[in-house]
Amino acid sequence: MKPLPKPPVAWPGADGKPVSCNEKLKMLAENHKEATTVLRDVFEDAVLMGVDEAAMRAILHEMIAALPSPKLGE
Repeated sequence: MKPLPKPPVAWPGADGKPVSCNEKLKMLAENHKEATTVLRDVFEDAVLMGVDEAAMRAILHEMIAALPSPKLGE
């Protein structure tokens, strides 16, 4: 099994500057690891159950693209 992809070297902030707070960076790294693990499991399960690999990738991309922004109320 391939190793999990590493999180970005620099997480871009809304202001264009990299996020620098150590606690935020720690949480972002943990979230990245967790999301990667869950997505891998979902993807592998679907493909092993007979779902077309390309179709499953497209489904996952659509799910990500459809996530609403938590900042919509601003």
